[in-house]
Amino acid sequence: MRAYERLIKYARIHTASRDGAEQTPSTACQFDLSRLLAGEMREMGMESVHEDENAYVYGFLPASEGMEQKPCVGFIAHIDTAPDFNGDKVKPRVIENYDGGEVKLGRSGRSLSPEQFPELADFKGRTLICTDGESLLGADDKAGIAEIMTACEKIIDEKLPHGPIAVCFTPDEETGHGAALLDRKRLGADFAFTIDGEAVNEINYETFNAASAHWEVKGLNVHPGSAKDTMINAALVAMEINAMLPAGDVPGRTEGYEGFFHLTDMKGSVERAALDYIVRDHDEHSFLARKNTLRHIEKCINEKYGPGTAVLTISDEYRNMALPLKEHMDIVALAKSAVEKAGLRPVTAPVRGGTDGAQLSFRGLLCPNLGTGGYAFHGPFEHICAEDMDRAVEIILNIVSGNLR
Repeated sequence: MRAYERLIKYARIHTASRDGAEQTPSTACQFDLSRLLAGEMREMGMESVHEDENAYVYGFLPASEGMEQKPCVGFIAHIDTAPDFNGDKVKPRVIENYDGGEVKLGRSGRSLSPEQFPELADFKGRTLICTDGESLLGADDKAGIAEIMTACEKIIDEKLPHGPIAVCFTPDEETGHGAALLDRKRLGADFAFTIDGEAVNEINYETFNAASAHWEVKGLNVHPGSAKDTMINAALVAMEINAMLPAGDVPGRTEGYEGFFHLTDMKGSVERAALDYIVRDHDEHSFLARKNTLRHIEKCINEKYGPGTAVLTISDEYRNMALPLKEHMDIVALAKSAVEKAGLRPVTAPVRGGTDGAQLSFRGLLCPNLGTGGYAFHGPFEHICAEDMDRAVEIILNIVSGNLR
C-alpha cells in the first residue's frame, strides 16, 4: 500500500484535539485512530505494540541479525488534527495527472490557486490530494503517520537490513501536549525524528520559543448618560491593550526568524473582556523581551485605570530545540544525507511553530523534524502530493540504512 492510500484512510477518522482540556487525550475520538494503528502494527509484524490509556501508540522493529548494537532510531508523528478548522467528515479528493491549474474545492466556494499556493506548479502531472473545502485534510499529521507506517511495512516485507527502530504516535500535539506523556523508557530510542513538516526536502532543527498570554479585563459599568470620569469600558480597554503591541509583529507580516504576537481569540462587553495571544520568537532574548512588553502593558493599564483592571497570565509552552541540538549536528547530517540520497536538495529552515521534537529534545531525546510533503495545514486549503509522500517514505528508509554505517 502506498503512503497516500493510508493517508486517505486515516483522514476519514475524526481526531481533532481540543484546546483547554485537562485530560489527555483532549478528545476521546483520538482513541479511534490510535486503536486502528495499534492493530495495523500488529498485523504487519511489528513487536511490543502498546497503546496506553492516553492514546499514545508504540511499536518496534528489532534489529536485523548482527545490527543489534546500532543506535535505536525513533520515528514520531501525531494522531490529532488542529482544532482551528473542521476536522470531521473529511472527504479527501485525489486528482491524478493534475494539470497545474486552479482547483475548485467542491461546493464550498473555495479554490486552490497556484497564485496563492505556488508549490502547486511543481505538482503538474502528478497526483494531488486535497479536500472538498468543507474541512481540513489532516495531512498534519496523518501524512507523517502514513509515511512511517509505509516505511515500516517495506522494511518488514522486503527484509531490509536495519538497526533497532522505535515508533510512537502521539495525541494532542496541536494543543502543545503531544510529548508531555511520551514514555521515553518504553520508546527506548537513542535519537528520533518527527515527521511533521511541510516540503519533503525540508529539515527543521530550530523552532520558536513559545508562550500563551491570557488577559482578563474588568470594567466599571454605569449608565452612559452619567458615565463621565466613572465608566471603564472593558472592551475598549482590551482594544487599547492590543493597540499597544507593535502592529507589524503579527503572523501575516512576519517570516523566517521574525517573531510575533498573535491574537487568537477575544470577547468583551463594558463589564468584562478577555484576550488570548500566542507569543513566538526564535531568539531567547527577543522572546523574553516580548513577554516583558506584555507585562509592561499590564502595568501601564493598571496605572491608568486602577489596580486589577487588567490581569495578565503568561504560560510558557516550549523552547527552541536548536539549543540542545547544536551540539549534536551529526543527527541533522544523517537527515541531510538521506534527503540527498532521495535525489533532492536538503533545505534547513526554522519551524515557525513547534513540534513534539521541541519538548522531547529538552527531555533528552534529540529529535529534528522532517517534511511530509503537505502544505497549507490547519485549514480547507490543505493539500499534498502522492509522489512527495513516496519520497518521504524513501527518506525514512535512507535514514534507517544510513544509521547502519
